Amino acid sequence: MANFDVIIIGGGPGGYVCAIRCAQLGLKTAVVEGRETLGGTCLNVGCIPSKALLHATHSLHEAEHNFAKMGLKGKSPSVDWDQMKAYKQDVVDGNTKGIEFLFKKNKVTWLKGWGSIPAAGQVKVGDEVHEAKNIVIATGSEAASLPGVEVDEKTVVTSTGALVLNKIPKSLVVIGAGVIGLEMGSVYARLGSDVTVVEYLEAITPGMDAEVARAFQKILGKQGIKFVLGAAVQGVTTKGGKAKVTYKLRKDDSEAVLDADCVLVATGRKPFVDGLGLEALGVEMEKRGQVKTHHFATNIKGLFAIGDAIVGPMLAHKAEDEGMALAEILAGKAGHVNYDVIPGVVYTTPEVASVGKTEEQLKEAGRAYKVGKFSFMGNARAKAIFQAEGFVKILADKDTDRILGAHIIGPMAGDLIHEVCVAMEFGASAQDLALTCHAHPTYSEAVREAALACGDGAIHA
Repeated sequence: MANFDVIIIGGGPGGYVCAIRCAQLGLKTAVVEGRETLGGTCLNVGCIPSKALLHATHSLHEAEHNFAKMGLKGKSPSVDWDQMKAYKQDVVDGNTKGIEFLFKKNKVTWLKGWGSIPAAGQVKVGDEVHEAKNIVIATGSEAASLPGVEVDEKTVVTSTGALVLNKIPKSLVVIGAGVIGLEMGSVYARLGSDVTVVEYLEAITPGMDAEVARAFQKILGKQGIKFVLGAAVQGVTTKGGKAKVTYKLRKDDSEAVLDADCVLVATGRKPFVDGLGLEALGVEMEKRGQVKTHHFATNIKGLFAIGDAIVGPMLAHKAEDEGMALAEILAGKAGHVNYDVIPGVVYTTPEVASVGKTEEQLKEAGRAYKVGKFSFMGNARAKAIFQAEGFVKILADKDTDRILGAHIIGPMAGDLIHEVCVAMEFGASAQDLALTCHAHPTYSEAVREAALACGDGAIHA
């Protein structure tokens, strides 16, 4: 038995970041992780490997469609799927080993195995029980299932199985038009799969600014991805390595069947808290399965929770922020997360990024606002790389000009959004952004132009 100031259950982005910060603040810290590698879903079978495949297939797309336009002549590259998966795994290995190094550097103990909480202040790993003043649940989430759909991770897969398919499917049906479904659908569409996305709602990317979602769907459609919206999946049957997806259109109850070599179930994720012993401990839970918390504290003294295990957007960076904030609190400092400034990104091409309020949310709240928009068609750098279809949209308070939200669809949107995040963190106005000198030629000029459009007008529009 070893005594710790903090034991964190889960070595994903929330858990490992919390652990490193706790250790930096002088707390004796341990992390319980049952995987062979640290980093959780994000680094092992989520964000990082999917970005590797997105990069590889975007490069293929460039070679097939844009190289010749730039005077780069030659035969298009062929795809070695096994080598592409090996490259993806190298990326994963480099990152997970990096976290292991950071644990050693910061003297964080890795308790290898799956953890449970037999009593307050105790964590059991294997046959050993460890004591801690504070315990943090950072166990993340798992893919949510769908009635009538049985996942085998071969023909019917979650995002985990989609990363390691034996071969590139000729046809792929994606159930769910959220971030994961569109990113993986985009990967396979570029690899030559016939991709159809089936979505229950009448629009893709639920919760996204509606104007951006419409533009996004149009662009993905041009890339060859087909959409069936307003469709409720009734079930999936498999036979001989093939699948049939039955769905019913909500508008008229008509039923249809899609044949596919592979079906990706991307209908969201749910908190993964099984096996922790929370019920026996008397931990209060939310209706949707999250751990109930107030400033990360549960109703059990000394027990906390962060990340996907609690209410809020299931994003790695949200978990990281909560991990750092909780570490500060446990060390007697004032930890804080600004939930109004948490960006979201879809890593397709073009990228889509957003922060703050959507137009729909502002209308619903009755907030007087103004819109500054600028198309990447007016951005010289975007045109030079054949990515001028998108736009930047900034929403500002009508009276004070304070930035309330921003939505970008275009090149490097996931990086551009952070200029707006910093501005919002400081309570900046659109004019503050508009008066800031931006280097030319850069994609970021489109952000400035959108800010200018909130005032007297953009220059290049």
